[in-house]
Amino acid sequence: MKKLYKVKKSNIDKNGLYAAKDIRAGTRIIEYLGKIISKKETERNDKFDNGKDIYLFNLNNKFDLDGDFKWNTARLVNHSCDPNCEVEGKGLKIWVTSIRDIKKGEELSYDYGFGYDKDYKQFPCKCGSDRCCGYIVREGSRWRINKKYKKYNIINK
Repeated sequence: MKKLYKVKKSNIDKNGLYAAKDIRAGTRIIEYLGKIISKKETERNDKFDNGKDIYLFNLNNKFDLDGDFKWNTARLVNHSCDPNCEVEGKGLKIWVTSIRDIKKGEELSYDYGFGYDKDYKQFPCKCGSDRCCGYIVREGSRWRINKKYKKYNIINK
């Protein structure tokens, strides 16, 4: 079976995954692979400092999935404020799944789901979507940023 994706230079950030053929909505595209680690290990390890690229998924209250390995190709899927994929987890497995039909050559993306907190400005967004608030913040929290900047009339669009 031919892979559904290929790695190319991204228009969003560094490298990304692109549809190698048309993909139908609801298709599991790629599994997000890595090493299961404890929350304590996540907190102790300097590797997970916000000043660096982090490939980490929260699995549950006790464990995270460290995906910072070259063999985890799914780590290359970039964030977008208007994504064509989502991340689904079942047990200790995580999949990148299409949420709409995706055309061949289109970059794969999902909402990284970062919360709105005092550190949101550390994570500028470069997705270029009309729905972008300028920062990698989950959809349900973007209104806070839009409201804040609309007041001062400085939203980048």
